Amino acid sequence: MSTKDFADKDYYKVLGVSKDAKPEQIKKAFRKIARDNHPDSHPGDKAAEARFKEASEANDVLSDPRKRKEYDQARSLFGAGGGFRFPGGGGRTSSVNVEDFLRTASNGDGLGDVFSNLFGSAGSARSTARRSRRGADVTGETTIDFIDAIDGTTVSLQMVSQEACSACRGTGARAGSLPTTCPSCQGSGIRANTTGDVFASTEPCPQCNGRGLIVEDPCPICHGSGRARSTRTMQVRIPAGVEDGKKIRIRGKGSPGENGGPAGDLYVLVHVRAHPIFGRDGSSVTVNVPVTFPEAALGAEVSVPRVDGGTVRLKIPAGTPDGRTFRIRGRGVPRSNGTRGDLLATVQVVVPQNLDDSARDLLTRFRDEARQPNPRPWEVN
Repeated sequence: MSTKDFADKDYYKVLGVSKDAKPEQIKKAFRKIARDNHPDSHPGDKAAEARFKEASEANDVLSDPRKRKEYDQARSLFGAGGGFRFPGGGGRTSSVNVEDFLRTASNGDGLGDVFSNLFGSAGSARSTARRSRRGADVTGETTIDFIDAIDGTTVSLQMVSQEACSACRGTGARAGSLPTTCPSCQGSGIRANTTGDVFASTEPCPQCNGRGLIVEDPCPICHGSGRARSTRTMQVRIPAGVEDGKKIRIRGKGSPGENGGPAGDLYVLVHVRAHPIFGRDGSSVTVNVPVTFPEAALGAEVSVPRVDGGTVRLKIPAGTPDGRTFRIRGRGVPRSNGTRGDLLATVQVVVPQNLDDSARDLLTRFRDEARQPNPRPWEVN
């Protein structure tokens, strides 16, 4: 359904019902017209087919509460041809683009906002001049230890942001003076881009930069901007399990808003220091476990450090090769669902660097007695 239909077509008249008709009355009227004009019952009858399509279109709008509300609003404000009807204006119209009106109305904006955006009337200018604005977002960085990233921690951050200037209290004008309403946008802060006499879109007013106010005598501290640099220290909670390079969003902790508007958000970029023992792979903590050659060959039970403190016993089976990884469940990184990842322990066989004569003789004897096959296939004859 095109927006022109909102202004040009009388769907109530199409169905033969009153403007305050109940849903069941609309349904009944449509069924009768559909039954009398259905193409299957009147093959080749173009008039009946057109009547059926027109009734179907009307029913589609009037049987949907949301569409019907938009249609009624548009009909009450726009006449045939899409022109806006000024109340008490003797039927005078202005060719405002209906597409813009309906798009704004369908987004749930109030009609007062629609007129403010489209016309910038004197009455609406006074309200838009005081329109609240959301504060800017602020970005900070912090570096924490590996264990703090696993467990979560609270850090102190010194934040630099823009707040209302204390000298002029956010007005931008020198003490004792006040800003004036922008003559270009009449205080609305917006300017309409037009094509011919049809409003197509709006943009911030270039004369006041969207503020709706002009400062004749600027504040010497903020130079008329109404904002000043502010430094503050705040405590920020870093959640457990945060990864290196993660950016955390904290709502409402950015720069304060203007004219009662909401504050912006704070984004904290987290850097995590490397740990001398532990590493990380997603929700798993990794650790290398050195073992001796006899422990790997004969089997052993060794202790493995836990990231949450203490140790856990790990059984190394006989014949464990270098680089084998064992999974110890539930000893890793906390997850958002309340569970924890795993601890991945990788065996590293430590080769002795210095052997005395006795140890060398024993190892040579072991080599001769074990008769281990050559592990290098390219050397086998």
